[in-house]
Order: sequence, then C-alpha cells, then structure tokens
Amino acid sequence: MARVKTAVLISGRGSNMQALIDAAKDPAYPAEIVRVISNAPEAGGLERAAEAGIATTAIDHRNFEGRAPFEDALHAELVSAGVELVCLAGFMRLLTAAFVERWFDRMINIHPSLLPSYKGLHTHERVLEDGVRFTGCTVHFVRPAMDAGPIIVQAAVPVQPGDDSGTLAARVLAAEHRCYPQALRLVAGGRTSIVGETVEIRDARGPDGIWLNPDDGRS
Repeated sequence: MARVKTAVLISGRGSNMQALIDAAKDPAYPAEIVRVISNAPEAGGLERAAEAGIATTAIDHRNFEGRAPFEDALHAELVSAGVELVCLAGFMRLLTAAFVERWFDRMINIHPSLLPSYKGLHTHERVLEDGVRFTGCTVHFVRPAMDAGPIIVQAAVPVQPGDDSGTLAARVLAAEHRCYPQALRLVAGGRTSIVGETVEIRDARGPDGIWLNPDDGRS
C-alpha cells in the first residue's frame, strides 16, 4: 500500500516535526514526510528536516500583502509536492476558512491542552492558575475556528505539586511526541472516519483504569 505523502508546517524548532520524521523512518509507517514548510526562514526545524533528507521550503508571510496571497503560495507549494495530508506542528499562523476548506479533513493540528479546554496561547499558565489536576495534549482535524475540530487522539498529563509552566510544558511536550505520531498513523492508515464532528477509529479501544490526582495512597 502506498504511503500517504505528508507535509509538516512549522514556525520554530520543530520538535513535533522531528517526532513525525522519526516515526516515518519505519517503512511500515503509513505516512511519508515529503516536505517541511515554514513561514519563518530562520526556523531551526528547517535545518533539522534537511539533515533528515527531507525537502524544505520557506515561505515568509512577511513578504505578502495579506493572508490570501501567502496562503495561495502555500497551497501551490503543497500541490506541487504532491502532498495529500498536512500536519501543523507549531505553525504559528491562523489559517483562513478558505485555506482550511481547500484541505478539509486532510489537515491535522496538535495543541498542548485537552481540547476543548484552554484553546489559544499560554495554556500551561492558565492551567496552573485554574488549579486543574490534569492537562495534556490533543491532535485534531483542523476547522476554521482556532483550535477546533474533530479530536483524533488525546494524552492526559497530571499536574504535579510544585509545577511551574516550564516543568509542566516539558511533560506535556513529551506526551505530544507520542501523541502526534500515533494520530498520523491512524489517519494515514485509513483507520479514522468523521461522523458529524466526531472521529471514529476502527479497531481501537480506550485505556483501562481511572487516574486520581492527587493520589493519597488509599484509593
């Protein structure tokens, strides 16, 4: 079975991109990373991708007058590379509804919270301010609204006593590096279907057990 040609869009160092690249090194993995594109020519992830032998492109959004011309150039680059599926991995540009429609149900994103909670920026600071006991990360299909769309995979991360935004972010990022490759595997492998705005996954089951936080040792 042919592997699904996938592009990763980044704006920074590309740690989630690297997790996808590493997963795709396995010939049995159903996605092939064929292009990495950044809106920031200085993004460190471009060099990491090039070192992995993956074609890279920088499309600086600052060189365009408005979002539509930038997105037209981005779309043209994706089409020219034969891309079938797009992964947003720290891509710090809000995409218009018109662009999302072009890639409807063919574009996924990762966000460092358990959506639909804590959309947007500064998620870890807000989690700590609210005193919630669990946070995590979410991979979802992209919709025009920010951090919205059918959820594919989530990972729960307990908030520990003494956490600050840095320590919490590090543990959530480690979860992201497991979550994103699994989500891409499910989508590229044809195991997901969208019913309404809910993702159904063939041959999958949820984890067993219940987590309590804090655990007082008596549960």
